[in-house]
Amino acid sequence: MFFFSVAKGNGKVGKETYLEKHLPTLPTLGDRRDAYGIHFEWDANFGIPGAIYIRNYTYDEFFLVSVTLEDIPNQGTIHFVCNSWVYNFKDYDKKDRIFFANKTYLPSATPGPLVKYREEELEILRGNGTGERKEHERIYDYDVYNDLGNPDKDVKLARPVLGGSSTYPYPRRVRTGRKATKKDPKSERPASELYMPRDEKFGHLKSSDFLTYGIKSLSQTLLPSLENIFDSDLTWNEFDSFEEVRDLYEGGIKVPTDVLSDISPIPVFKEIFRSDGESVLQFPPPHVVQVSKSAWMTDDEFAREMIAGVNPNVIRLLKEVPPQSKLDPTLYGDQSSTISKEHLEINMGGVTVEEALNGQRLFILDYHDAFMPYLTRINALPTAKAYATRTILFLKDDGTLKPLAIELSKPHPSGDNLGAESKVVLPADQGVESTIWLLAKAHVIVNDSGYHQLMSHWLNTHAVTEPFIIATNRRLSVLHPIYKLLYPHYRDTININGLARNALINAGGIIEESFLPGRYSLEMSSAVYKNWVFTDQALPADLIKRGLAVEDPSAPHGLRLVIEDYPYAVDGLEIWDAIKTWVHEYVSLYYPTDDAIKKDSELQEWWKEAVEKGHGDLKDKPWWPKMQTRQELIQSCSTIIWIASALHAAVNFGQYPYGGFILNRPTLSRRWIPEPGTKEYDEMVKSPQTAYLRTITPKRQTIIDLTVIEILSRHASDEIYLGERDNPNWTSDSKALESFKKFGSKLAEIEGKITARNNDSNKKNRYGPVQLPYTLLLPTSEEGLTFRGIPNSISI
Repeated sequence: MFFFSVAKGNGKVGKETYLEKHLPTLPTLGDRRDAYGIHFEWDANFGIPGAIYIRNYTYDEFFLVSVTLEDIPNQGTIHFVCNSWVYNFKDYDKKDRIFFANKTYLPSATPGPLVKYREEELEILRGNGTGERKEHERIYDYDVYNDLGNPDKDVKLARPVLGGSSTYPYPRRVRTGRKATKKDPKSERPASELYMPRDEKFGHLKSSDFLTYGIKSLSQTLLPSLENIFDSDLTWNEFDSFEEVRDLYEGGIKVPTDVLSDISPIPVFKEIFRSDGESVLQFPPPHVVQVSKSAWMTDDEFAREMIAGVNPNVIRLLKEVPPQSKLDPTLYGDQSSTISKEHLEINMGGVTVEEALNGQRLFILDYHDAFMPYLTRINALPTAKAYATRTILFLKDDGTLKPLAIELSKPHPSGDNLGAESKVVLPADQGVESTIWLLAKAHVIVNDSGYHQLMSHWLNTHAVTEPFIIATNRRLSVLHPIYKLLYPHYRDTININGLARNALINAGGIIEESFLPGRYSLEMSSAVYKNWVFTDQALPADLIKRGLAVEDPSAPHGLRLVIEDYPYAVDGLEIWDAIKTWVHEYVSLYYPTDDAIKKDSELQEWWKEAVEKGHGDLKDKPWWPKMQTRQELIQSCSTIIWIASALHAAVNFGQYPYGGFILNRPTLSRRWIPEPGTKEYDEMVKSPQTAYLRTITPKRQTIIDLTVIEILSRHASDEIYLGERDNPNWTSDSKALESFKKFGSKLAEIEGKITARNNDSNKKNRYGPVQLPYTLLLPTSEEGLTFRGIPNSISI
């Protein structure tokens, strides 16, 4: 079928050898895997096998997991970790595919006979930057986000190109080379299947494909079905009571039989929906209401989720009252806050604002500047009625947070977008004021939900990681130690990002359909990317920047937390330190001095390209590491691993546990706070629940949102977690293997400490009024919707 040739030693190429039938003595490898035997001739003059050529004569591609050569004199066993699709030899210019043994070499230390092959393989992966990519290719190249819109179908589906300009800066994606749309030569035509380098897409070999297929099916099947219901019955789209919302989980909701027949053949929906066979859809109960049905409404829980929820890294220390805007006054007028000391001190128990500022006890969740530039356009959308929000919180003596005031702002009604029209809402627990306060909190969470999905989740993990994946594959050989370090943290990311461009973040897609910014969603994320700083993504730097920590050599991890019981930060710092310790030990094995960093040609090209091409719109920023020292390499690699593993886990796998109950985390706002004398105000007085439900996400978008986040919050059965590898023979370096084992042991120790903290009743922020312990940064998990687990990579 295909032959193996062995090269290295004295530069010799061995004789052809052919695949033999799999032997009965070989172990069972599981479903859809087979083991085969080969034999090749070897003598002492041949040298040590360092690489193999493989040629596929069949017309079917196959996925080669690994090759193991046994009984090599004086060497024992040699492992070749492949993990690659091999197509018919006619598909390749060089006919053969080459795979290297699991040795690790810096470029300057590569055995002479392997140098040529090392360089040739990288040239293949880089391609020539032209033409439309084909399915079998493994070429990694850069392009802008010019494939989100579909102007040829409808002018309303046109979207700006993100990346390549100062107006819309953005990280780069994998280039596909598709033809341009007819109406916009700068945009690529949509395609049902997007190109991605072949080894980034495993087909249906993996459990995770089961989940990603569900997202695609949702876009193509469930959305149109729900649209048809809405068109034929406008009343169906509204929830009439909180009890009806709970029916989504407790009894199910009736849907037309044709909807159920549309989605029932799709396997993943059988996992998500618990149907009784009578046109009823039922979601699994979200964690946030599994103990208490009403604790989500409390101010304590509203505040707690800012430090232990699904978006725990936006809140920051407040340093002045009133808070100030950074928006350009020549473009937006006076955007100063109207929150006064008097507003705040009402609920501060005798503490003055000055005392609270000096004692680092005031905090802010501030979405004013992110949303205000877009509010005029957002509020012109058919159903959107939104504010830009600021929420001020007070750190109480028991270590929990208490909301003091919410500011709701809109562009000034003069129509020129200069200045803001703002109102300040204060906490209340009785009468119509309590309903207004609940609605104000809902508007804050709608801001938070949109910012979380678009910025904290998509931009700050998925999008910013893809350029590093492209650069790594183009510039670092599989023999390079840093390739071996980073490779497991890239698994499936290009695959899931391609799926997102096709079904989630595309024009008219699920995100635009279900979240407040609508068609301006990705454009808003581009505005936020302008201020993205790579070095600030490291957890300690992020905490310091937000004023949530100060450097203190005597404190754990060298940081003193301003909020001592800050679950995301406390658990995250332990994970960060474990990652950095592992990276430090590993890097030190190969780079004894800073000079070794400077002289590593592949490493220097990798970093140069990641910065200047992958993040090219920010390439001139002074904060980029220069990659001249070991410390810069250690910190940069630690940051990439943190983003891809723990940061993504923290903002992803709590989506359904917290947001699956739409009353707790609404994604849309359809009404402003009613004014006295209006019909809506009278309705609010008469029925607070109806007022809340008519303000937030309606039924159709709720079903869409819940279906998506239920899939995104799941772990696949074959997930690989932090501290694990998919192949124990990923390197032949015993010292690296020993250090990696220590990393795994440290993570197990951290898991025990997190569990102990969650059992400490004095740490109220760990579980809150909803009695939901913070488990998102527990490293391990089982399959499914578990509210825990840190995968190695952004794989969903």
